[in-house]
Amino acid sequence: MSPALGPASLDPGPPARWWHALPDGRIQCDLCPRDCKLNEGQRGLCFVRQRVGDKVVLSTYGRSSGFCLDPIEKKPLNHFLPGSSVFSFGTAGCNLACKFCQNWDISKSREMDSLMDLASPERIAAAAQVSGAASVAFTYNDPVIFAEYAMDTADASHALGLKTVAVTAGYIHPLPRQAFFDKMDAANVDLKAFTEAFYQQQTGSHLAPVLDTLQHIRHASACWLEITTLLIPGLNDSTPEIDAMTRWIADHLGPDVPLHFSAFHPDYKMGDVPATPASTLTRARRIALANGLHHVYTGNVHDAEGGTTFCSGCAAQLIERDWHRVLRYTLDAQGGCPHCGTRVAGHFGPGLSDAGASGLVRRRIPMRVAPAKPAT
Repeated sequence: MSPALGPASLDPGPPARWWHALPDGRIQCDLCPRDCKLNEGQRGLCFVRQRVGDKVVLSTYGRSSGFCLDPIEKKPLNHFLPGSSVFSFGTAGCNLACKFCQNWDISKSREMDSLMDLASPERIAAAAQVSGAASVAFTYNDPVIFAEYAMDTADASHALGLKTVAVTAGYIHPLPRQAFFDKMDAANVDLKAFTEAFYQQQTGSHLAPVLDTLQHIRHASACWLEITTLLIPGLNDSTPEIDAMTRWIADHLGPDVPLHFSAFHPDYKMGDVPATPASTLTRARRIALANGLHHVYTGNVHDAEGGTTFCSGCAAQLIERDWHRVLRYTLDAQGGCPHCGTRVAGHFGPGLSDAGASGLVRRRIPMRVAPAKPAT
């Protein structure tokens, strides 16, 4: 927990959900398994949920670290409206303490005054619609810590016919978990490793709640699920660990859940750890496929085979990619293989022609959301 701050220039934010008063006068936040117990003015480890008087508030509601238009493959999601663009935003803070964080400048930020993009859920949804995006993503930092803001934005997005995406570590308690993922159309969950020791030592959290979140999304929600594991040399990339993890995914989530193995690059508190070699990703992908997973991808590298979606029935190449670019798309309108008719698990649009794919968003494009004009 963080101590109370000095005088603040910002509105403390609206009341948050999921907390209760304790007999000793403190208030416990019930959003995630950290169960932060707060005295007046204190913030949880996430730094954005703060006790103000007799309630907990979300200090980043309506405030963003920025807005961008991304290819959906950047989340990464390969089986959810492939080739489409997604309107992405985050806030600040995180409820994990990953030493290898790749977005540490946002997720570890405690500079609330740096959140200069002010936008209501309705204005975000409207801006996303105007941009031509098919969906709105809550990303860059973990959206479970700004769940109320994300859920309200999801409602506003759905009202305009847009889908919603959460990019999350999945560290959340059961009651908010159900409420949050009921609002999401797709999620990519970071399964950071498959040992409790890694979660404790490298993230300051625990593995079991993340596994529970994965099973909830897969079996108790309508939210489409994909998984990403960032492979870090010497920490979570051993053959036995990858074998155990992919067997668990096949047994508990099923073979059709896409799995992305992503390459680590030195950052934050792990600047002395070498980057992940491409051979490690190839080995991990081979292990996962041998354990029965149908759709296994490699990320943060140029790998034509590791970026391609293959038919699980006849092994035909159905969606060819280079990094975040869709190069070729041959699925029919129902997401079926044109060669054998096998349906690929996922959510697919009307289809992309090869010519159409060449004009899609390939990189992050910064966007602006104009704040509402004051009433006169």
